[in-house]
Amino acid sequence: MNKRNRSSRPFIAREGWGYVSGLSAIGLISILFGGWIWAALFFLLAASVAGFFRDPHRTPPEQPGVVLSPADGKVVEVAPTEDDGNVVRIFLSPLDVHINRSPVEGRISSIQYQKGRFLAAYKEAASNINEQNALVIETFTGDNFRVVQIAGVLARRIVCWSKAGDTISAGERFGLIQFGSRTDLYFPEGYDVSVKQGQRVRGGETIVGRANHQTASE
Repeated sequence: MNKRNRSSRPFIAREGWGYVSGLSAIGLISILFGGWIWAALFFLLAASVAGFFRDPHRTPPEQPGVVLSPADGKVVEVAPTEDDGNVVRIFLSPLDVHINRSPVEGRISSIQYQKGRFLAAYKEAASNINEQNALVIETFTGDNFRVVQIAGVLARRIVCWSKAGDTISAGERFGLIQFGSRTDLYFPEGYDVSVKQGQRVRGGETIVGRANHQTASE
């Protein structure tokens, strides 16, 4: 199992350590100079940033043929795609966990980063013109799932820990997006979506789709 997925990992993703340490240090310095109000403000900011970078343990359901949510957040759209599949778009607010997880077990066949703008992540146009990072995960049955990390107004950095060629487990962490964003999951033909617009989901735990009978029996 990847080191990032052990239950003994830190509760805060390492990308947040510098922010939390820096803000806490400024808070301590403020106390030394009698700036208690400023100290309280910086400690509050440090706690808020720690909450944003939290990396809670998740237990993926052990069921055959299921597809897991790649992120925490709210489903803002479920729509068919041109290749007879479906796409589920998940909006992550600054209060949500921002760790991204693999929806299925398989091999990462490609990763493609695209520079772009920083429109509000809930807008439809963000899918095409915002900064984003797309992973294609090929299952061991030959199905391809595409997971796209999309930056938003506040999200100015997309982090991906995985690389093309890696084998990945369902629910395994592969990256995060800092400070508000969206994650799109593209289903191939042969899978049914099991969530609806407006539904809240949890990355690595919520089942967002299932293989239909034809795919499951192959």
